[in-house]
Amino acid sequence: MHRRFIAPGALAAASLLLAVPASAASYSPGAPGIGDPYYPAYGNGGYDVSHYDLRLKYQPQTDELAGTATILARTTQDLSRFDLDFLLDVSEVRVNGAKAAFATSGQHELEITPSAPLPKGTPITVVVRYSGVPSTKSAYGFSTWHRTPDGAVAADEPEAAWWWYPSNDHPLDKATYDVSVAVPDGTQAISNGTLQSTSSQLGWTRYNWRQEKPQATYLTTLAVGRFDIATSTSEGGVPVVNAYSKDLGDQDGAARASVERTGELVDWLSGYFGPYPFSSAGGYVPDTTTGYALETQTRVYYSPRQFAGGSNASLVVHELAHQWYGDSVSLKGWKDIWINEGFARYAQWLWSEHEGEGTTRELADYVYASHPADDPFWTVAPGDPGADHQFDSAVYDRGALAVQVVREAVGDDAFFAILKGWPREHAYGNASVADFRAYAERISGKPLDTLFDTWLFQPQKPAARGASLAEAAADPVAQPRSWRQIEATNSAHEHEERAK
Repeated sequence: MHRRFIAPGALAAASLLLAVPASAASYSPGAPGIGDPYYPAYGNGGYDVSHYDLRLKYQPQTDELAGTATILARTTQDLSRFDLDFLLDVSEVRVNGAKAAFATSGQHELEITPSAPLPKGTPITVVVRYSGVPSTKSAYGFSTWHRTPDGAVAADEPEAAWWWYPSNDHPLDKATYDVSVAVPDGTQAISNGTLQSTSSQLGWTRYNWRQEKPQATYLTTLAVGRFDIATSTSEGGVPVVNAYSKDLGDQDGAARASVERTGELVDWLSGYFGPYPFSSAGGYVPDTTTGYALETQTRVYYSPRQFAGGSNASLVVHELAHQWYGDSVSLKGWKDIWINEGFARYAQWLWSEHEGEGTTRELADYVYASHPADDPFWTVAPGDPGADHQFDSAVYDRGALAVQVVREAVGDDAFFAILKGWPREHAYGNASVADFRAYAERISGKPLDTLFDTWLFQPQKPAARGASLAEAAADPVAQPRSWRQIEATNSAHEHEERAK
């Protein structure tokens, strides 16, 4: 018998190895992107966020922002490390109360290494303390933080969060929000949802906003400035909060004449899309030089430039339609943008018909006839336009044309059942173009695969469908009276104006 001597240190090491579960080798970093082919680095893997609590302090004069973000999430894999999307300067990170190591990488990645690996299914609380001057930060050569003479605005698509709070920045990971912002007295802070409370102390006023329904990161907004705030309740019982910069100048009247119709238009859209899905509605018009509008959830962002030509209720209809199509039901991937924009544009067509300024059929005829077969317009496929063409006019106009073709294929009874049932079926979740096709087929009882492929995915002008469109292909079509207002909203959705 031979006895082998084992050193005490080796014995301790062996015991430690026995104590580590066999699955320890499975711990790995979460992916630095959620998997969207249009934007491979956007979002992150390895966890799912349920709530953001943002406690901020902002000084308009210097553009200095300081904050503490508390993020509630759950791991979706055995996690050794994970990322958040963020640009400001971080001073401390804690995970479940313990200090965590952190570093930056890539254009906007904050890499966090907790003190111990996190098993799959673990609830985690991530606290990030940070500060910085957002206007000095950029990624991919641009910024979506817009300074104004009296403050700043965070509102852009497909990204805006990196400049003011750390997040899992992709619509697939929606969450609820508490946004608390302290600003100098005399200045207001506007965000999503409902204003829970305000308090003042030592020259600072704190505004506490809450969004209790799931919200995509790009739909979360912050506006700081000197605002005139108007509150009301729609006839259907929806609270409305609108805010107007006190320095809108010549655009003030037209902006108010448009945005103050929010309550009326929410009620009108509810007749087509079902009950309004959130606890409040409204919009804000800051003193900014940007040119676009954005359907930021419950509190739409409008540029003053959109009202330079006068009031435009059609624009308000478009952005409010997104509260159902895009906000409550969000896209699964950015290629599914048609679910957002095709239906929001079609809502404008329905409004045109309601106002007696052109029926949806007449608008479809006009779009079809206005673009000859060799027009590059037809090379953009609304069902998968590509990142470079995601906000092209074809996604809106050809997208709405496709909606009209679906309507004519399934009949009005099935179509309006689909229009109202879809937001109910996928409320507060995510869905794709393929999901919509399957839903429309189920409700209508008709196969729609060929129709969807022809009108949404083929990079060419479809053969005319129906007598009216056939005539439109050969004969001049009168421009509907509503077209100028509808066309004016095209510039409202050009997102390339991000500051370079």
